[in-house]
Amino acid sequence: MRIGISLPVRELGNDIGAIKAFARAAEELGLSHLRVPEQIIRPNSGPLHEPLTMMVLIAGVTERIELVPSVIILPARQTVLVAKQAATLDVLSQGRLRLGIGVGKEPAEFAALGADFKNRGARCEEQMRLLHLLWTEEDVTFDGTWDQVSGMGLNPLPIQRPIPMWIGAAATPSPRIRRRIGQLADGWFVLCTPEEYPEIRDDIHRAAKVAGRDPTNIGAEAGVAVVGPREHEWQARVTGWRDAGLSHLCLRTLGGGLDADQHIERMRRAVAELPAV
Repeated sequence: MRIGISLPVRELGNDIGAIKAFARAAEELGLSHLRVPEQIIRPNSGPLHEPLTMMVLIAGVTERIELVPSVIILPARQTVLVAKQAATLDVLSQGRLRLGIGVGKEPAEFAALGADFKNRGARCEEQMRLLHLLWTEEDVTFDGTWDQVSGMGLNPLPIQRPIPMWIGAAATPSPRIRRRIGQLADGWFVLCTPEEYPEIRDDIHRAAKVAGRDPTNIGAEAGVAVVGPREHEWQARVTGWRDAGLSHLCLRTLGGGLDADQHIERMRRAVAELPAV
């Protein structure tokens, strides 16, 4: 199981030095990936930088750690532009991008971005198919409901062809989202309980088999807070998710009211105290 950590970007705010220091410390500690959340425009939700832009900064001060926006709201964004931004980030980071995507849940955010909230699921599926083509082929022709491309492509293409796409969903994903993960995604971000996980995983695996895909290639990643009200049980939760067969896990230091130095120190202590994974 690969262990990463979430960048506590809301709590670090505009302290760019602290953001760089946290990312470098995560890499030095051997953590496999760094997750950064998405928010473009919402009321009263605290500071949060645009993740693809933020990860260009992080790519410049790290060398190995995987970069994971989790998740960008794909159907609120223009597909070809996302393809170009992601390909550029993948090139600049030398192939370290894992693109987390979701469909969002805030109608007001879609309205502010000039996007249709009602068709977001179907549009996301079309976008994923087009992104795959744009990241793997030099000349793309695609005639979709929302996107049309005729004999054009990205230059340069990304290092990874294609860039892996992981889906973020609700704690109990709907049948359609389970099918979407199984048919189109390289992995998914787990928000359900360990008890609910096997049923959802099995649904996803069935959808993958129907689509002619190998379900064992679909990863799964849960999060574990190492601060806050559940701090006392974090090691047991890591062990539980390991035993459930997850491919990835994300530690979290946010939510405990820590300052920048304390976030790094808590990360160091958590890595030192990790149970065998």
